[in-house]
Amino acid sequence: MSAKNCDNKNRWRNKTVAFRVSPEEAERIDKNVRLSGLTKQDYITKRLLCQDIVVVGNPKVYKALRNELVAVLAELQHIGNGNVSDELLDTIKLIAVILNGMKNE
Repeated sequence: MSAKNCDNKNRWRNKTVAFRVSPEEAERIDKNVRLSGLTKQDYITKRLLCQDIVVVGNPKVYKALRNELVAVLAELQHIGNGNVSDELLDTIKLIAVILNGMKNE
């Protein structure tokens, strides 16, 4: 049997919560996790408990933002003057909020 471990805030986390999502939902969750700089567990826990997600700028977050902006630009160039999907708009809004928050620090 493995040794009992507490997380970095000295909490004993021994309950498992699992749920199913579609591939599209999983990709959206993964994207938001990458942009937040948090672990997936911490990100989902904060979202489920309606806690603020504070993004701290670090090389990992900057790289995720850069890669996501490249993907957004490619999608916008592909669309041209067509309709922008709600998912793409949500991604753009999330990036804008993160960058605006980093600017204020």
